[in-house]
Amino acid sequence: MKSTYYTILLLLFGAFTVNAQKVYKTSFKSEADKIIFVTEFKSEADMIVFDTKFKSEAKPYSGIWFWTTFQSEADWKVYFTKFKSEATLKVYFTKFKSEAGMK
Repeated sequence: MKSTYYTILLLLFGAFTVNAQKVYKTSFKSEADKIIFVTEFKSEADMIVFDTKFKSEAKPYSGIWFWTTFQSEADWKVYFTKFKSEATLKVYFTKFKSEAGMK
């Protein structure tokens, strides 16, 4: 019974986990999949993000983001907000690839 439960849980998790590291910045909150607030402190962030210039480095939930110029190519469309209370995801941008990832 437990194995069936875990199998179903993994399938559901896999269905909602998309390759979400190709990112497009939108100007409209209504178009966004995620509303992002950039923190000053790593300890406040839900995700630590490293910007890459190579699409091949962007992996699912690795925190390594590739910025695309085409909305249709993006896995996530993001809108940056100035208000922490509006955000669905708080991120901290790092200069080190090894720090990137979900917290």
